[in-house]
Amino acid sequence: MLFIIGLGLGDEKDITLRGLECVRKCEKVYMEAYTSLLSFGLASDGISSLEKLYGKTITVADREMVEEKADQILSEARTSDVAFLVVGDAFGATTHSDLVVRAKSLGIEVRVVYNASVMNAIGICGLQLYRYGETVSIPFFTETWKPSSFYEKIQKNRGLGLHTLCLLDIRVKEPSLESLCRGRKEYEPPRFMSINTAIEQLLEVEQMEGQSVYNDDTLCVGFARLGSESQMIVAGTMKQLRSIDFGSPLHCLVIVGKTHPVEEEMLDFYKSGTENLEQDVVNVAV
Repeated sequence: MLFIIGLGLGDEKDITLRGLECVRKCEKVYMEAYTSLLSFGLASDGISSLEKLYGKTITVADREMVEEKADQILSEARTSDVAFLVVGDAFGATTHSDLVVRAKSLGIEVRVVYNASVMNAIGICGLQLYRYGETVSIPFFTETWKPSSFYEKIQKNRGLGLHTLCLLDIRVKEPSLESLCRGRKEYEPPRFMSINTAIEQLLEVEQMEGQSVYNDDTLCVGFARLGSESQMIVAGTMKQLRSIDFGSPLHCLVIVGKTHPVEEEMLDFYKSGTENLEQDVVNVAV
């Protein structure tokens, strides 16, 4: 059997009891490590914390293994119980849906254990989840590649008065273009997009497109290390958030649409920094 198990957003303790029971009975445990990261990243002491609590040796599965060598994982799941650990919820990335499809087509039984993800944890800021439109991803720009497909989606959301969750780029074990041209893979250092960079890129695209979808004065909410004890949540304009140091990753950003009075009351806490909502939230005054 293949178990796909959500780990939640913070650290090794965020796994559910059901998930922990499943991990402990599996003969092989993989941990996906490129769509998101727990608060300790991929540090060796962090992985050892997982292994100590779970009582299992963990194999870190990078993008190359999951997307190109999934046959190995599925082959093992044919004859034994295999756990595939995912930060956040089991289906926070389309890659995991593909793994399920491949497993089922091979007659391998799949069991899923759900957990919290960024898609629902952003509710902490007070913006109601059912008032969100399509989620967008903001990739790192290069000198020659500046994709802007997210702009049209944000425009549609804002036209409907909906909030937009922007997921920010994570680049872990990505081969450099130069090495691919030479035919030998060499990997770039890990990079994690900050809220500041995301806003700079968003405003750059607005300047190119010129449709007045958003501007420096557009209200947003910045989230850093969501779900961890050091999480940081700040509401303010794009201009204000650009000047704030949100610290270590992971970051995400919400572009606020039309707000209900109750939503506005909650957002005020993250503008003033006077309330922690009993969630160990670090609020920064704007």
